[in-house]
Amino acid sequence: MNEADGQATAAARRVWPRLVRFFPYFRGTRWALPAVLVATIVAAVTEPMIPALMKPLLDRGFQGGSLSLWLVPVVLMGLFAVRGVAGFVAQYSLAYMANQAMVSLRTRLFERLLDAPMTLFGQTSASSLSNTVVYEVQTGTMLLVNAMLSLIKDSLTLVALMAYLLWINWKLTLIVLVIFPGVALVMKVLSRRLHRITQASQEATDRLAYVVEENVLAHRVVRLHEAQRAQGERFARLSHELRRLAMKSTVAASAMTPLTQMLAAAALSAVICTALWQSSTSGITVGGFASFVTAMLMLVAPIKHLSESAGPITRGLAAVERGLDLIDQTRSEPEGTHDVAHARGELVLEQVSVRYAGASREALDGISLRVEPGQTVALVGSSGSGKTTLVNLLPRFIEPTGGRITLDGVELREWKLGALRRQFSFVSQDVVMFNDSIAGNVALGLPMDRERVQRALEAANLADHVAALPLGIDTVVGHNATQLSGGQRQRLAIARALYKDAPVVVLDEATSALDAESEQAVKGALQRLMAGRTTLIIAHRLSTIEHADRILVMGNGRIVEEGSHAALLRRNGHYARLYNLAVSSDLDSTQEGTLA
Repeated sequence: MNEADGQATAAARRVWPRLVRFFPYFRGTRWALPAVLVATIVAAVTEPMIPALMKPLLDRGFQGGSLSLWLVPVVLMGLFAVRGVAGFVAQYSLAYMANQAMVSLRTRLFERLLDAPMTLFGQTSASSLSNTVVYEVQTGTMLLVNAMLSLIKDSLTLVALMAYLLWINWKLTLIVLVIFPGVALVMKVLSRRLHRITQASQEATDRLAYVVEENVLAHRVVRLHEAQRAQGERFARLSHELRRLAMKSTVAASAMTPLTQMLAAAALSAVICTALWQSSTSGITVGGFASFVTAMLMLVAPIKHLSESAGPITRGLAAVERGLDLIDQTRSEPEGTHDVAHARGELVLEQVSVRYAGASREALDGISLRVEPGQTVALVGSSGSGKTTLVNLLPRFIEPTGGRITLDGVELREWKLGALRRQFSFVSQDVVMFNDSIAGNVALGLPMDRERVQRALEAANLADHVAALPLGIDTVVGHNATQLSGGQRQRLAIARALYKDAPVVVLDEATSALDAESEQAVKGALQRLMAGRTTLIIAHRLSTIEHADRILVMGNGRIVEEGSHAALLRRNGHYARLYNLAVSSDLDSTQEGTLA
């Protein structure tokens, strides 16, 4: 047996513990489960009554004529009415349970994603997470709950019919029992294969969804480089792989029914032959034989359903377990208890180091830094020097591998996460907006105060533009506010930061992607945002940080120079070289513009 077979067999043996993990999400449906069980038991008990009616109907109705005709429609109508009501109650209660569990699991999963460590989003694609939360949970829950209802109903029906068969003719019933080990073997073998195929199909679905995600995000690049054909072939290749797995799954699931039916046919043939022999020796009646054969034929449906239930249960469990595993594996970030509404903004880093998993060297190597409240500190350096890593440490988006960081003298791990992140506002070149109104985007996460929103927009130099829109601050900005210009989106992000009124502001290349006119409009808004706040600025345009209180020049994860703009120029070191290169680049751009 190979490793995959061993894993599948172990998984099959652990079906019950795997199901138990799902049970807590059915809280709030306590009335539904007893309703399902009672209705299912009633429906199962009525099953043997149908063949039981055959015996008196044939023995007394056709031969003796002593059976009252009016009893036949009354009993049949009453029997099917009871079965119909029981079936409706079971189906409705089941649907209620399934949808309630689905909502509970999906809500819990989304809450976990909102509080998950940042490493999750670097390790897992957005399409895979979306697929798990939206599609897998819904499909898995419905498959699993429907399959479990069928399992309970058909198991009870099977027990009721077998009890009737034993009562009417136990010798013939022993022949029927022979088929059960064969059915169990068929279900075991095919369920194991189906489990492997289901897991492979989930992975293939994630890969296919990721291709769609990439091409949606990079639609301009794809068209610019005429890569449609290559991407189409990539999509087609993965689609065919998914189709191949789907056909394998269909073969494995569909093979159960004919195999179990062949076993049932063999048992039926043996029963008929034995019954004919018994009729000549022990005097079995026509009604008794017809009743037995009818009950036996009715066994085929529940056996068929039970054999088919392995597929939905396997697929449903695999789908639901993706969500459950994500909940279990995505632990909340550790936090302390320190909580203040508004910090002073004093930041201290003591010998802080960061090394990413698999990296050959530290992203930060023994950084020590003190930033006083209200001070503006600029971080400059080449790409990969550690600037972004340093600022991402502050709200604990990443964790240091060495050293300690304090805010107002309290180590970051001792802060409550919500309280800590309340102290920071970020404005970067990659602005993220939600498909909500302007007011909703500005007040994101905080109680709505329309007057405060208006003041924030005015301070961000965006009030006039918003006032010209048909719905003003209630205008919905669409997907990531793409209908706004780059400068307008940047100022909207600044308005959000002003509304939050955090004591520490981080500006990460906030103007690097803007033209000169937009940059001037944004600079005024940034000055108002920085006033009276501790500010950390990451900038490639060195002309934007000349007035910073301190400038830190970073290289290879270390601070290689530190001082004011004037002092660093006099030192004629790393910063002076970077500044002179930037000035030369600006002059070249100006001359090219003049010649043009």
